[in-house]
Amino acid sequence: MSEIENIRNFSIIAHIDHGKSTIADRLIQKCGGLPDREMKEQVLDSMDIERERGITIKAQTVRLNYKSLDSKHYVFNIIDTPGHVDFSYEVSRSLSACEGSILIVDSSQGVEAQTLANVYQALDNNHEIVTVLNKIDLPASDTEKVKKQVEDVIGIDTSKAINCSGKTGAGIDDILESIIKNLPPPKGDKSKILKSLLVDSWYDTYLGVVILVRVIDGKIKKGMKVKMMSNNSQYIIERVGVFTPKPKDVEELSSGEIGFIITGIKSLSETKVGDTICDFNNPLQKPLPGFKPSKPVVFCGLFPVDSSEYQKLKDGLAKLKLNDASFSYDPESSSALGLGFRCGFLGLLHLEIITQRLEREFDINLITTTPGVIYKINKNNNEIIELQNPTNMPDPSQIRSIEEPWIKATIITPDQYLGAIIKICQNKRGIQTNLSYSGNRAVLSYELPLNEVVFDFYDRLKSLSSGYASFDYEITGYKEGNLVKLSMLVNNEPVDALSMVIHKDFAQNQGRLVCEKLKDLIPRHNFMIPIQAAIGGKIIARETIKGFKKDVLTKIHGGGARDRKRKLLDKQKKGKTRAKQFGQVEIPQEAFIGVLKINKEN
Repeated sequence: MSEIENIRNFSIIAHIDHGKSTIADRLIQKCGGLPDREMKEQVLDSMDIERERGITIKAQTVRLNYKSLDSKHYVFNIIDTPGHVDFSYEVSRSLSACEGSILIVDSSQGVEAQTLANVYQALDNNHEIVTVLNKIDLPASDTEKVKKQVEDVIGIDTSKAINCSGKTGAGIDDILESIIKNLPPPKGDKSKILKSLLVDSWYDTYLGVVILVRVIDGKIKKGMKVKMMSNNSQYIIERVGVFTPKPKDVEELSSGEIGFIITGIKSLSETKVGDTICDFNNPLQKPLPGFKPSKPVVFCGLFPVDSSEYQKLKDGLAKLKLNDASFSYDPESSSALGLGFRCGFLGLLHLEIITQRLEREFDINLITTTPGVIYKINKNNNEIIELQNPTNMPDPSQIRSIEEPWIKATIITPDQYLGAIIKICQNKRGIQTNLSYSGNRAVLSYELPLNEVVFDFYDRLKSLSSGYASFDYEITGYKEGNLVKLSMLVNNEPVDALSMVIHKDFAQNQGRLVCEKLKDLIPRHNFMIPIQAAIGGKIIARETIKGFKKDVLTKIHGGGARDRKRKLLDKQKKGKTRAKQFGQVEIPQEAFIGVLKINKEN
């Protein structure tokens, strides 16, 4: 147990790939958190997919003991946070458990979009900030230029900024000393009644649900009876511990400390992130302000390629949900793709990671339908409904207006790519709100509809700017849009899996592209197949797949042949009409996958 003035709780924030996890490794090494033989790169990134992609997905925590230059003993609680925009909810809850932040900026690349977003989140939580310029060992490093950029773009004083290299370990001692001098100790009183914040929770196969807590006041110890204030449920604490980064049991956690508790809970749904935990025998009157719950913003259908793998997919989703409460799934069925699930994600990277984990960890081949967002439908009878799946859209005659979610996007790019980036934003119905410069880099602010960004905007931005542009967004609210449901009809039958909500100006072009693609991908039948794109009852694009033709006239020659030929052709025509009426058009799965790729290619 430590005195509260000797504790420092801080998180490490930065843009993707600026060296958060590597600097966390150096701090753990320096403070002796792990012996050298157990150290590995990105020690806090425990998932295979995190290590492989070199990104942090789950915020991780570690407690270190540090002996300062004047021989005082301090306890550091570090939370290493993700840098990617999809996981910003992880960042926000990590920040609310701390008093300070270490801001890491790559000294060869400068300020990026998420550097900006994460700093603003830290300032919203009243954090003190220590600025660290990383990667000074690189030849392209320019610390003076980057310091000026931090002052210009973010407005933080960089006179005390520390130069360091996570790779070589240079400057790590300065960071540790700066944490003591510049970051405040936590406020709290261990003699008061227990008040603690539930920061995170995850499922462990052997222990059940592990709960990460930040104790504000009082003490939390083994055998104590506690109450969760959101649902008034009560539990007895079985274990109390800290991560060093290995789990280590302790007697108690007192005010200002961060650690974990285990209470025998088996279901993650009982532990709401941001909840207040208090003493059952001495309850609080008022809970702490919690966090905003993370709401899925991108939805798509997941279907197994082989329908016999449906149960496997269901089990896989249930297991992933145990450790990731931020995504949702509901069963849905499609006449074309069979049984599957409608899943909600925080963004496209989140979607990609969940589908990769399903394919890798549970060995399931998946089809992913076109991602979409939640629309608000205002009906004529003043009813408002939320629409995730275009198939469920009410009849156009019942709709007064449709609203779609909009975002505020920040794009930071070298100025030579600015023209191309402005063009793509305009094509996506964007409204420019600001443009400023810092050196040769432009900071561009745009309002954009989320529907336009959700599919391939990030990929195109990266390819247009040779990988140099960075992008961050936050959802600002809903605006009315001129949106329609584009339905695809094959042989006059609607195909649910291909319907989409789209802006009216883009509907005809998109309909034509899908019709052309389906014409190439659906095999010919004995009868002619019309493929149509429609808005309501109006056909806006059409292609026709011609039927196979049998030559019924080869045997006919000689007198009166003309009439006999006519009769045979009429008979064949009737047969084809009947076949078209009763024949089933088989749409192969490649056709669906091909249509899903259209958006990517265009």
